[in-house]
Amino acid sequence: MALVLNDRVKQTTTTTGTGTVTFASAVTGFETFAQGIGNSNTTYYGIFNGGTAEFEVGLGTLNGNSTTLARTTVISSSNSDNAVDFSSGTKDIFCTLPASKAVYLDAAGNPVPGFATAGFAVAMAIAL
Repeated sequence: MALVLNDRVKQTTTTTGTGTVTFASAVTGFETFAQGIGNSNTTYYGIFNGGTAEFEVGLGTLNGNSTTLARTTVISSSNSDNAVDFSSGTKDIFCTLPASKAVYLDAAGNPVPGFATAGFAVAMAIAL
């Protein structure tokens, strides 16, 4: 099991509640989680229930045939950063990179405090 990130991975789900998400339709122009992430891997995900305020961003784990995603760790949500009890309706679920997990440079090219270590700063200086 590896952490996998990929661009343009998006499906729908009609799953309700706080449990494991079952994937529904593929979204035209996007890869499915099976194609873009792969069986039994983990990824960062976002879920949004259009027409409501319900959203969740977290780390999820795909099952062995990529038909479901266990919501392993919630990072942020409309439920005070806890698992959202999703209501009925079709929701979008997609691969994302949460801002709290990103390492980046500020406008001057310096590592953003709180995310970067001294070793990171040296590595970035060498890379640039």
